[in-house]
Amino acid sequence: MAQESARVVMAPSSLSDTLSSPEVQAFASGFPVLVLHLTVTFGLLGVGAVVYALLTPWKEITLIRQGNSAASVAFGGVVLGLAIPLAVSMSVSTSSRDILLWGVATLVLQLLAFRIVDLVLTGLPQRIQEGEISAAVLLVSAKLATALILAAALTG
Repeated sequence: MAQESARVVMAPSSLSDTLSSPEVQAFASGFPVLVLHLTVTFGLLGVGAVVYALLTPWKEITLIRQGNSAASVAFGGVVLGLAIPLAVSMSVSTSSRDILLWGVATLVLQLLAFRIVDLVLTGLPQRIQEGEISAAVLLVSAKLATALILAAALTG
């Protein structure tokens, strides 16, 4: 009988106790910040992808709509290549303004690096237009390598 009464005393706390717990309060204050940081970062990713699509000598989106798998692989690599440094930027930043500042900087550097890769690997755009997957894989590999190096540089 004594054990049963002890169980009643140790019953889960009331709803108001749960809602005022430090964990719930931390979630309540942190979740809106998380959503803001995600919104800023995804916005930057979208802008970066659009700018890249506008800067490329070939029109990957048109090629993708026409069923060109090589263009799809190449553009998928671009999106990943932009996302990697943006993710690191978000992880090392302390505010949405910080994310925006470092995110724009990483996008500019990454788009510049992508453009240089496109120039160095001459002939690949034509091969991608013709649907050569091997050319797209090489281009993606070079772009992901630059993304990883840029991401590492962000961590200082």
